[in-house]
Amino acid sequence: MSKNTIIGVVLIVLLFVWSIHNAGKQQDLAQAELQRKAAEFALERAKQDSLAAIKGTKTEFGVPEISAPSALSNNELQQPFGSETQTLDDETQNANEATATTPIPQRQIYVETDRFSMVLNSLGAKVVSIKPKTLADSNGVFPELLQNKEAGALSIAFDNADFDNAQFTTDTQDTIKVADSAVVAFEWKDASGRKSVIRKYSFTKDGLAVRHATKIKGFAPRLYTLTWKGGMRETEHISTAKSFGANYLFSEVILNNTYNVERETITKQTWFNREQGKALWFGLRRKYVAGVINFGGESEASLGAEPIRDKANDKDPGTYSLTISDNMTTDSVAFDFSILPLHWKEISDMGEGYEKIIVSGWEWCGADKWFVWMCGVLLQILNAFYAILPNYGVAIILLTILVKMVTTPLAIKQLRSTRSMMALKPEMDAIRARTRGDMKAQQQEIMALYAKHGISPFSGLSGCLPMLLQMPIFIGLFVVLGRAIELREAPFVAWITDLSKSDVVWQGFSIPWIMPEGLAVLPFVMVVTTWLQTKQTITDPNQKMMVWMMPAMMFVFSAVMPSGLVLYWTVSNLWGIAQYMVINRKPALAGNAKIKGANIVDAKIIKSKKK
Repeated sequence: MSKNTIIGVVLIVLLFVWSIHNAGKQQDLAQAELQRKAAEFALERAKQDSLAAIKGTKTEFGVPEISAPSALSNNELQQPFGSETQTLDDETQNANEATATTPIPQRQIYVETDRFSMVLNSLGAKVVSIKPKTLADSNGVFPELLQNKEAGALSIAFDNADFDNAQFTTDTQDTIKVADSAVVAFEWKDASGRKSVIRKYSFTKDGLAVRHATKIKGFAPRLYTLTWKGGMRETEHISTAKSFGANYLFSEVILNNTYNVERETITKQTWFNREQGKALWFGLRRKYVAGVINFGGESEASLGAEPIRDKANDKDPGTYSLTISDNMTTDSVAFDFSILPLHWKEISDMGEGYEKIIVSGWEWCGADKWFVWMCGVLLQILNAFYAILPNYGVAIILLTILVKMVTTPLAIKQLRSTRSMMALKPEMDAIRARTRGDMKAQQQEIMALYAKHGISPFSGLSGCLPMLLQMPIFIGLFVVLGRAIELREAPFVAWITDLSKSDVVWQGFSIPWIMPEGLAVLPFVMVVTTWLQTKQTITDPNQKMMVWMMPAMMFVFSAVMPSGLVLYWTVSNLWGIAQYMVINRKPALAGNAKIKGANIVDAKIIKSKKK
């Protein structure tokens, strides 16, 4: 294996690490900019709050702190405007006091469609439970998506009037099974009856979205604030054991800024899209599901996100609370709230760019378009194979072979170029020894050697080019197999019962930090094939450490990989071994020329004469 090939292999491994840890260093500059803007906003907000306290007016931004609701008195439940500066007559004031002492019972409305179930609470008229019907566990139980059900989602505030803990009324029945469509309406009125807030949730039988509209009457706020305080819980099992490898889970803040989809992980409160451009939708994403608030067009709303600290364990990437804030231009706020199991074709067909929640790419090289398209094609081919032979393990093998067949001409060109350069190495070393100190003569002899055997002087670079061209395809396949919801609980053969998880066969034996969940088989098979392929191609004694380094490194990565990924890598190794054996049957150089230079002797050093 030449130096260029080793460099290419290392690049592939580094890019794989990048795809596993998607929120890597390439986002550092953007993150620093976002943090700068957040600091500026915090300073401006402090100034506005100070002025508001002095003047007795509302703060311009009106964004409440992100926190879970606390137990409140009936008076607080009924008065979202608090001590707002407004003079009321004695009759209205007495009505306020009478209403404040009259408890209003909370109600929870359970709504079930063909796609999900949702619970709405009259306290705040918000969502307190979401269960998609496509992610059942092995016992057939549908997972709860909200990390904090009490905090919930879709609370609303207008300027400083926070309705998160306001008690709404509704005449809707407690349980609704949506046969065609259904509407759940909540209403809040102040004691004087002058102000009201009506919140409506509209459901369809098989739709992924809930249409929501909040209409106000009797007051004219400058700003509305929509909050999703409860975050999003991971639907898949999260290991508590520590390991070197990644856990292949995702927890991201997602937004479509009208020209691309951003997927962000943050460590502190951060504001997005506050000063630059517009947005189409905001949301949260876990491995196989996303929740999206879609405005149905371009919006100037800003998105604030903050990590929720109550994680179950250190391996859980955690979740975020969201705050969406924008100016009030009408008397209503409307949007679609979608629960999206991340099936590529279904969400791609919606035409909203939701497929980029699964896979995105760098804008500077156009990867946000061509790489996303390529990943979609790879997944379509995988599903096409599955339609013929309904076994995703077989489909992965067939897809890997197809990709290898497509890239074989490039691989052959790379291997032949590498072999030719290796075959010339003894004579090139002899030339360098003979012409040491005379660079002009050395270059002339080397160029003559290239011409004699019909080798381009740029063979070293051209040997790397085919590998670079193959990288996006292999990375795309790696990304697709690591994130495809189709592989969730998909069996292959015998002990491999879930291609989205490691193929553990014995939980009673584990390797600390490497196989903490138990003993798996496929990683050992993959390591053996990696060792064989590396040993087969590395002949330089100075590079023999790579024979052991590469398999060891891949063992650490693959020990906790989803078995579908390890299967792909193993089949890819086997193909590479066979391909190398076939290519090596032919001579490295045209005409089977015999390379001179077995006996290399040092030449006299030629010193230039002084003038």
